[in-house]
Amino acid sequence: MLDVRFSSALKTMLLLGHAEEEGSPVLSSARLARSLNTNASLVRNLMVRLVQDGLVVSIKGRGGGVRLGRPADQITLGEIYRSSVGDKPLWAPRAEGPRECLVTSHSAQYFARLTDETEAAALGVLSGRTLADSLGELRAIDRAEAMRDGAATVPAGAQGREA
Repeated sequence: MLDVRFSSALKTMLLLGHAEEEGSPVLSSARLARSLNTNASLVRNLMVRLVQDGLVVSIKGRGGGVRLGRPADQITLGEIYRSSVGDKPLWAPRAEGPRECLVTSHSAQYFARLTDETEAAALGVLSGRTLADSLGELRAIDRAEAMRDGAATVPAGAQGREA
């Protein structure tokens, strides 16, 4: 089964960053759950580590919820990954078997090195991007889709004409 903690945490953080930009920075667990197509208790569980790590702040009381703990340009995707996944390795190794040949004698050590190297590369990419960068990428995707959809509604024969 695939682990969706990082993708859920990232989507949550993107929702909070967007809400901040729109002037409504506090979102309830029910609102976040609707956006994640899940239940509010799962969102609250996901928030525990993000709050502990200072990436989000919990607001108590009526109208409460969570908001970003720092500005979006000061939160990296690497921080979100580490907070949501913890020390869980990227991949789980196969159980050890009998040491009968080159492969069975050394595959566990090889796999551990490969996992460490791959995870370091992934964290390098994630640490080089902020939440603000990601929101900018989402806006660029939105503009590109709007342009594509707009081009699809151009009347027949109008394409190719110069303005």
